[in-house]
Amino acid sequence: MNARDLDFLPPLQAEAARSVQTLVLGAGIVGLACALRLQSAGLQVTVLDRSGVAAGASRGNAGALAYSDVLPLASPGILRQAPRWLLDPLGPLSLRPSYAPAMLPWLWKFWRASTHKQVALSARSQAALLALSAAEWPALLALAGAEKQLRKGGNLHLYESEAQWRAAAPGWAQRMALGVGYELLQGADAIADLQPGVDKQFQYGCFVPHWHTVDDPLRLSHALAQAFIARGGVLARAHALRLHPDARGLLVELEQGPPLLAQRLLVCAGAWSHQLAETLGERYPLETERGYNTTLPPGAFNLRRQLTFPNHGFVVTPIAGGVRVGGAVEFAGLQAPPNFARADALLAKAKRFLPELRTEGGTQWMGCRPSMPDSLPVIGPAPADARVFYAFGHGHLGLTQAAATAKLAADWALERKPGLADLAAFRPGRFL
Repeated sequence: MNARDLDFLPPLQAEAARSVQTLVLGAGIVGLACALRLQSAGLQVTVLDRSGVAAGASRGNAGALAYSDVLPLASPGILRQAPRWLLDPLGPLSLRPSYAPAMLPWLWKFWRASTHKQVALSARSQAALLALSAAEWPALLALAGAEKQLRKGGNLHLYESEAQWRAAAPGWAQRMALGVGYELLQGADAIADLQPGVDKQFQYGCFVPHWHTVDDPLRLSHALAQAFIARGGVLARAHALRLHPDARGLLVELEQGPPLLAQRLLVCAGAWSHQLAETLGERYPLETERGYNTTLPPGAFNLRRQLTFPNHGFVVTPIAGGVRVGGAVEFAGLQAPPNFARADALLAKAKRFLPELRTEGGTQWMGCRPSMPDSLPVIGPAPADARVFYAFGHGHLGLTQAAATAKLAADWALERKPGLADLAAFRPGRFL
């Protein structure tokens, strides 16, 4: 099956068996990682998606394996900056006024998750999950035959002034306490040694070597899908509407055709996962962080590694021979049309910060990151039915955490001791 076939999956055949052993709903990076890992453990696995492989946030993200990104978005620091950012409709954080009433319950939980005590707990839990993912990704890449897609150039966080660095320093101290190493760079010349072409207004940098990228997240998703199919996995298009617990298993009502019966089921549907959970009587505060980017063609800039501009909310990443400029957060729900003026604003800033960047010929994209108020994913059996496993809400770290989530899903399916000693911070019932 070639890339085009994966983008437009064939529909689930009406004559196909209507009973499956293990069903994964969602063919994003998390769903594919779980499917391949379960399959490699000897289980028969079927994956369904409403459209195609990596059709959502997995298609156009920044391609980072951000193992050192342990600090949650929900923090006292973000609360201090948010009012200033929200005043700028094209800034790093935006809330469409028409969507504000729908956001209030999520924002309340976000505020409650931003206490120092909760942030410390979230950071410890995040660090443990990311360490597990760092240990698991090499084996997953090997299963997909995608080892050569890994790039180990590290990440460079850039700050314009000593004041900006001092404001960021406590966060770096927290990272260091959790085992994240970094090298502090001072002065434009030190920065230029790692990345030539950065504007001299940037005087401080933090280089994080334990931060990798992949050549192209879409290409990696395709590699996982092709490996899964080559080993006998079923990957098809079908829109799951509702889950019905049954004595025989889980009945999955589909938009077209008769229902499917699964003995065990994984919900990995990204920003749409909470809609399936609601059919089991469980309501999760899952929101959509809409991110924007522009991918520039090869030759746009000699980018050696991923660059992060934390005070501006975006990154610049080498992707498939070109350069991807993207990030920021827009809260506007799943239905609002994209506002690509946000992508234009990010690209204009990138041009100011990297004066030699060629900005013509780019392709714009918008994706919906599934986000929980405490910045931690939902991983574990559904309280309503232990035959359902939730794996959603990874926010900015879906690619990074996919391998760890797949390991935990396999542990659940095979009734093994979990790969993490403490899963309480990720348990589905924490918000119910």
